[in-house]
Amino acid sequence: MNFFLGFVCFVVLLAYVNGESESSESDALAMQDLKKSWKAGSSLGWSDEDPCNWKGVGCDKHKRVTRIQVGDKGLNGFSVPQSLSNLTSLQIFEVQKNNLIGSLPNLKGLNSLQRILVNENNFTSIPPDFFSGMSGLVTVSLDNNPFSSWGLPESLKDCSSLYEISANSVNIGGQIPDFLNSSNFPCLANLHLGLNSLEGELPASFGGDSFLSLWLNGQKLNGTLRFLQNMTKLKEVWLHGNSFTGALPDFSGFTQLEKFSVRDNSLTGLVPESLVKLSTLISVNLTGNMLQGQTPNFATTVEVDMISDSNCFCLNFSGAPCDDRVNLLLDVAKGVGYPGVFAQSWKGNDPCKGNWRGISCNNNGNITVLTFWNMGLIGTISQAFSKIDTLESLNLANNSLFGTIPYELTSLPRLKSLDLSNNMICGEIPTFRSNVTVKTGGNVNLGKECPSTPGGGGDNSQTGGKKPSSGVIAGAVVGGIIAVIMFVGLVVYFLHRTKHHCLGKEQGQTTWLIHPWLSASASDQEAVKLPISGWNENGQPSGSHSVKSGPSDLNLGGSDNLVISIHILRAVTNNFNTENILGKGGFGTVYKGELHDGTKIAVKRMESGVMGEKGLDEFTSEIAVLTRVRHRHLVALLGYCLDGNERLLVYEYMHHGTLSEHLFNWKDEGLKPLEWTKRLTIALDVARGVEYLHSLAQQSFIHRDLKPSNILLGDDMRAKVSDFGLVRLVPDGKASLVTKLAGTFGYLAPEYAVTGRVTTKVDVYSFGVILMEMITGRRALDQTQPEESTQLVSWFRRMLIEINGFHKAIDPSIDVDEATYTSINTVAELARHCTTREPHQRPEMSHVVNVLSSLAEFWKPSEPDEGDIYGINCDMSLSQAVQRWQALDGMTGIDSSSSYLANIENTQTSIPMKPSGFANSFSSTAGR
Repeated sequence: MNFFLGFVCFVVLLAYVNGESESSESDALAMQDLKKSWKAGSSLGWSDEDPCNWKGVGCDKHKRVTRIQVGDKGLNGFSVPQSLSNLTSLQIFEVQKNNLIGSLPNLKGLNSLQRILVNENNFTSIPPDFFSGMSGLVTVSLDNNPFSSWGLPESLKDCSSLYEISANSVNIGGQIPDFLNSSNFPCLANLHLGLNSLEGELPASFGGDSFLSLWLNGQKLNGTLRFLQNMTKLKEVWLHGNSFTGALPDFSGFTQLEKFSVRDNSLTGLVPESLVKLSTLISVNLTGNMLQGQTPNFATTVEVDMISDSNCFCLNFSGAPCDDRVNLLLDVAKGVGYPGVFAQSWKGNDPCKGNWRGISCNNNGNITVLTFWNMGLIGTISQAFSKIDTLESLNLANNSLFGTIPYELTSLPRLKSLDLSNNMICGEIPTFRSNVTVKTGGNVNLGKECPSTPGGGGDNSQTGGKKPSSGVIAGAVVGGIIAVIMFVGLVVYFLHRTKHHCLGKEQGQTTWLIHPWLSASASDQEAVKLPISGWNENGQPSGSHSVKSGPSDLNLGGSDNLVISIHILRAVTNNFNTENILGKGGFGTVYKGELHDGTKIAVKRMESGVMGEKGLDEFTSEIAVLTRVRHRHLVALLGYCLDGNERLLVYEYMHHGTLSEHLFNWKDEGLKPLEWTKRLTIALDVARGVEYLHSLAQQSFIHRDLKPSNILLGDDMRAKVSDFGLVRLVPDGKASLVTKLAGTFGYLAPEYAVTGRVTTKVDVYSFGVILMEMITGRRALDQTQPEESTQLVSWFRRMLIEINGFHKAIDPSIDVDEATYTSINTVAELARHCTTREPHQRPEMSHVVNVLSSLAEFWKPSEPDEGDIYGINCDMSLSQAVQRWQALDGMTGIDSSSSYLANIENTQTSIPMKPSGFANSFSSTAGR
């Protein structure tokens, strides 16, 4: 037996070694085919003869390709060859954020694959059996590909180790399959299927207790939300933009729900107290439904989007109780699932006023008649009818009511007529008073025992305790030998492949399996898409311009672009000497530069290692905005440079740095505290700049990241708004737009943080927070303060109403006399007005300017000369400004002749740009 096992082991090992050698050759051929299809060569660093030495490619010790990581490498217009399926040891495949076309290759059977990222491409189809045999798949991201219509395939069940499925905006149609649950996917935590064309009700088996994040927003889904009941570990729920009906579920069992969005559905009924009191809740969005009862009063720590007039709450005041009659009627509606037919007309706090459907009252305001005939009601007859003791007539005929007739109805003292005809009522008819007319015809089960819920089946086991036959025994012996051989083979196999498991099922944490995915290296030279020709429907710059590496290859659309040579910027910053650093932020460093004539500039140098899509979005957005808007209170863009991996923006130099330094760090910086009159003038300057963006420019812009570190102070301490990387254009004819969350905590308007929907009022909110900071000298979020005082807005509002609280809130460094106190009090009220929770209650920036202008009359600063910003006129074109630059510093590297400017508009292409993600924006744009 030992000899036999040794022989088997030898045979298996020999076969394995030979197989590995042949497979490595096959891998090399597949990679050469991929290189040829992509015309990659040196652009990806794929010049070596051995694919295992290529950038972004990894191999194991047997020269088997295990990873391909070439995300965001500008692979425009190429397809992926089917020969990729020959890479049977491939574990990681990342080609996200390119512009790859054609069909996804069929990768079925690649059971080593653990991570697939093909999002943000232009793939047009996905094979129906794409997921077949992918037993090792952990993460897959297909987002934002224009696939032809498809449905989630049955083969997805092969991927039983899945932790995350992200397939937003990929044209998935049909119904959600019933296999999407924890039974088939015990590790599945994140299911993101938003912005597709899914429809119908969710299957009863859907979900499970492994789910942490669920995105099904923007579809055609309907039915109730009962499926959430068995998903109590959810942290994030996005169901907005569907057609869900009925009541919200009970949230008592939820232990970690943080974000809950169901806006723009048709939900009815009460907002459960179990949701209102949920201690883990961070944000909730209930706008655009037909929710009823009292307006819920969420904790002040919860960001709430719940515009009262978009629901059917009895009163618009949070926590205000409803009229008793309203509560009784809602109890009645509960028995039939809070039907929409009631919610549509049951509005206000008096059922005897208005047009409450089915309700009739006498002159004393008492409910006397309820006529719910033929309304399609499904459910039971509520005992709550018995509490309406003024009721004289109740008509529930021609519905689908089931169950028994509540005995409590017999106690109604004034009841004269009860019509229950043509329903599905069962059981005995209670005895009513002799003067009550009761109609029950058309209920075939009336008088019979109500049908019970069908029970389960019996024991299906048919073994009967029989002894196994000799054939069974012989089969077991053969099976044992086969099992030994298989075991030896498996041991050899697992020597080169580590077993994987669920990733962070309970807490969402990652394991060692994630680490190889973080090792993708960026190529040294890559094409840049600079979208500055127009704006898309999300308010972002759109229409891209190819920009190759090197200053001589720059080719940007529009004759008003200031292209500056990298050599000049190196010279004026002393090769980006550390002594010239003005500040650092999330995407790079700001340097002070000085031209030959002594003019100072500020140069923001993006760090290539952290640039990424978001950094590039912000870079191009700043150029797109600042070449279109000019105002004395908006920092001026003087130029920009793209050279290889270098991305640089050049601004006018602001000698006194940021407002943040003067408000919060003045002691450390050796500065004097700002007088109130200077703070007032700075606030007015900022308000004028934002007013211009909102309503006075040719197009309306939303800044989205107003804060003191983005407000710069010049020689005369006059302020300018800076950092336009997150700016969005408001499309013509739209009052708002939806975009991914971006900005800085503490300054985000509640409705934006919850819904992602922005209007100019989000800037008004941020400005109100800045006013509070100028009054108090405290930051919007200050972790050094006690917990109840960490958030400035809520603390400041409390101080306004507490006795002597406002005096305590004023910055001690301000010298307060009677006139100053009056001025501060007015600004405080303006700040409160600007930070009102409801956006429509906030003022326009024109009103803010008027208020601050009247206060500033006590100290009228001179306005700066609009015609001179370091010799560059705000009214001249930027092409003229280029010539002015040449005159200032003797530039010879840029040809500003008319022929050069005329050729700038060539080679325009168009690709969609995705909204930037949430981030803290660059905090010190133009230095001090």
